[in-house]
Amino acid sequence: MTTMEKISPPLSVPASQASEYRKNFSTLTNSKGRLLLIAGDQKVEHLNNDFFGSGIAPEDAEPEHLFRIARAAKHGALAVPLGLASRYGHHYRDLNYIIKINGKTNLGDNDSKDSHKPFWTVDDILRFKKQSKLNIAAIGYTIYLGGRYESQLLAAAAQATWQAHQAGLLSILWIYPRGKGIKEEDVHTIAGAAGVAASLDADFVKLKYPAGAKDIKKAAKRYQEVIKAAGQTKVICVGGGQRPAQDLLTELEVQLNISGTSGLAIGRNLHQRPLAEANRLTEAIGAMLWHEAKTKEAISLYQGRKKKTPTRNSRFLGLF
Repeated sequence: MTTMEKISPPLSVPASQASEYRKNFSTLTNSKGRLLLIAGDQKVEHLNNDFFGSGIAPEDAEPEHLFRIARAAKHGALAVPLGLASRYGHHYRDLNYIIKINGKTNLGDNDSKDSHKPFWTVDDILRFKKQSKLNIAAIGYTIYLGGRYESQLLAAAAQATWQAHQAGLLSILWIYPRGKGIKEEDVHTIAGAAGVAASLDADFVKLKYPAGAKDIKKAAKRYQEVIKAAGQTKVICVGGGQRPAQDLLTELEVQLNISGTSGLAIGRNLHQRPLAEANRLTEAIGAMLWHEAKTKEAISLYQGRKKKTPTRNSRFLGLF
């Protein structure tokens, strides 16, 4: 049985689009079931706070830095609003794209913002894919659980996921519990968000992780609750704010091998670094995701002490 045949599309994907779905899933995960998502949607979500200032590489001031990093990542996927793909895509046709269709800025009172209505519909994305000929494999949508507009966000995400699957695209949901009295970092609460993603038929869900825990193995074991709650929806964890690459890679290994996560969504920890360093970090992450490299090997790649990505024989990770 081939890798493509092992990918079982959800029943919301019509038979006529099953091969398209399999192709997109295989492309996004390097045929290994694990996703490296490079978060360019932060250009909207965080404005310029994350792209200019002390401790941030000067080249990060320009949006093209994201595209240069994604190109070096080879099998990663760049998540950006359609506008950035439109402006830079003609020079970066070789990238895998996830088009983020909703969002909000970090100005003002976040709870008062209704971000449920997408910037672009799935039909818009499909038309753009056809005319641009970019490799758009998925749409992305953010939900804030517990907020004033929760029901509208859930309904819009469900519809976008349905429409994406009808066309053979994947749906990736960003889900964050957010609001007064809500413990955003609580694993039990995050597991609830994972269950919501499964209920909405998402292929992947981007969730928080208790990063920086004193006992990283214990934290990883606790996070198994999240993976179980997600069921057949794959969980990728956010990278968070910039921290030492060695810490990120060490934590990634336990996420993958103990928690059972299916990848990493990384923004500030990547694009705030100079291009050469960011490229070494994506190579190290890719080695862990797709070649089962251990932390020590990955750190050697990041530090430039190991010349080639490990070529260890790896089994295909079961997808559904």
